[in-house]
Amino acid sequence: MKSDMRFPDDENGQVLRQMVEQGDDLSVPREVDFAVIFPTEDAALKFALRLLKSGQKVSFSEYEGNEALPWQVLAHPFMEPTHENISGYEGLLAEEAESLGGMNDGWGCEAQS
Repeated sequence: MKSDMRFPDDENGQVLRQMVEQGDDLSVPREVDFAVIFPTEDAALKFALRLLKSGQKVSFSEYEGNEALPWQVLAHPFMEPTHENISGYEGLLAEEAESLGGMNDGWGCEAQS
């Protein structure tokens, strides 16, 4: 099987490869949801406010998937879901969340055909 350079051998590459195999057209930009989880409501709200001030669309909620990090912020940028875009945005979120005790918790989007 020939290697596809669009999909490096990491978690994001595997997800994107799976999306294409299921018929998703990754050239179609769409809203991508990035989850970042936090230890306190205050930390999550500070992070959400930082994103809002930089023009990002966000949502905020309690999160039951991790007892130590029970607050979640979802960032909803509109982008083409390429490996470079996904990994780059995740890196920016992780860098910004670290000082507040937050960490990335995955991403997802609606399939486009």
